[in-house]
Amino acid sequence: MTTVTTRTVEYPADGLTMIGHLALPSGTGRRPAVLLGPEGPGLSDVERRRADALAELGYVALAFDIHGGRYFADPEEMLARCMPLLADPDRMRDIGHAALDVLRAEPRTDPDRIAAVGYGTGGAIALELGRDGVDLRAIGTVNGLITGRPGEAARIRCPVWAGVGSEDPIMPPAQRDAFTAEMQAAGVDWRLVVYGGALHAFHHPPVDQEVLPGVGYHPRHAQRAWRDVVDLLAECLPVTE
Repeated sequence: MTTVTTRTVEYPADGLTMIGHLALPSGTGRRPAVLLGPEGPGLSDVERRRADALAELGYVALAFDIHGGRYFADPEEMLARCMPLLADPDRMRDIGHAALDVLRAEPRTDPDRIAAVGYGTGGAIALELGRDGVDLRAIGTVNGLITGRPGEAARIRCPVWAGVGSEDPIMPPAQRDAFTAEMQAAGVDWRLVVYGGALHAFHHPPVDQEVLPGVGYHPRHAQRAWRDVVDLLAECLPVTE
């Protein structure tokens, strides 16, 4: 296991002071990098640990913030914050670009080798960076199969991998179909994995708080989805010495 160095990074976005978690692999040279976005409630230790795990694999990883340091444990407060955000591609792009600027400014980052992976709202932000034409090596989204403005998916310049639970009522079959139709029409190299029997946020360990209906942890599929993300990065963004 490599030695991982972490630090908190603050930066402005969406009129807020965002507080991200940067994880660096051992060594001194430049490495490929991953922008990691959280679910709707916000950045938590789950995403911080994932960033650390990516750094152990040799990536520079930034788990980015979407709520200015807040974590919305109350579902109604979370929806009040996230629904307007998800309806505004330009706001999502601004949040994504601000985090991307921080990641690119890190001396250990190879600015020509960056991927974006996100969960829920963070996945929607990763997709919007692609639709904005950002030069990414890969995009991964779990639970965030949000369609974009007409024609803009044609700007996506990298493979897109998406994962969703078969029983997710927030991302139902109609939404999955709309997303894959958008990707196909745009000529994107896309993949969709449907995890049988899984609900929304199936990847997220149980939390001691109220959750929305249709949200639930599925430990086997959580492990599988993580392996799928790692495989995506190994294919599109391999770590080389």
